[in-house]
Amino acid sequence: MRKHIKGIDHVVITARDLDSTADTFRRMGFTLTPRGHHTLGSQNHCVMFGQNYFELLMVPQRLPGREYYYDFARIGDGLAAIALKTDNVRGAYGELTAAALAPSEPVDFSRPVQLSTGTKNASFRITQLGLEQTPGGQVFLCQHFTRDVVWRPEYQTHANTATGLAAIAIVSSEGPATAAAYERLFDVKAKTISEGLLVNTGDTPIAIVDERALAKRLPGVWISARRQPCMAALFIRVTDRDTAEKTLRDGGLHPARMPDGSVALGAAEAHGVAIVFG
Repeated sequence: MRKHIKGIDHVVITARDLDSTADTFRRMGFTLTPRGHHTLGSQNHCVMFGQNYFELLMVPQRLPGREYYYDFARIGDGLAAIALKTDNVRGAYGELTAAALAPSEPVDFSRPVQLSTGTKNASFRITQLGLEQTPGGQVFLCQHFTRDVVWRPEYQTHANTATGLAAIAIVSSEGPATAAAYERLFDVKAKTISEGLLVNTGDTPIAIVDERALAKRLPGVWISARRQPCMAALFIRVTDRDTAEKTLRDGGLHPARMPDGSVALGAAEAHGVAIVFG
């Protein structure tokens, strides 16, 4: 494992209409943070867990440094990026540069957060990998300078009993080649699973799967119409699957029980990404 990569910090679901997307995820039973406005020009809501989170992101126009997300959303909503945890972006930058992975120069940005005690800035530093290095979507490293501002306890309780990210699935018709790119990034060897290959990130794993194998795992669940490889499914850990299913149905959505007892919502209803509650 890389010294300065500590697992998955968050994932990014890109949306063309942030209001509509936020409404859907609230109906799924998630508690959303208030809308944030980045200094880079993008807007977001976050769904916070104890150690990680996912972000609903909208880029309203083709902004410098945000081009990838804008172009991604023109095709449709979906899971666009994985942010890796790091304790030291500059250290990670040096480590990845030495491995000939050509990360971008580190960039700092922030967004104001309204708290009961007033407004504070949530501050971050990131470095990105080139898309050619990470088949399936954008991968970047994120260092938080103000964790107390981002990880607020009032946003970490969810009606669907969600407690964290469990796994991410990348669908690829060229599984070994796709997995090799992530093996190189994390400096690990993928292990074989029934659906394909599993890459250890330090916490939340990334599964590289064949479309037919994932369809067998998630029968009747629409995955994605995007060109492969693509980040296609997000697995969420919950404490009560029955409550998760009821919350989704009460929200007017159409979840399905999977053979392993988990509850899945297809990408058509979940803004371009299949979401599995298990």
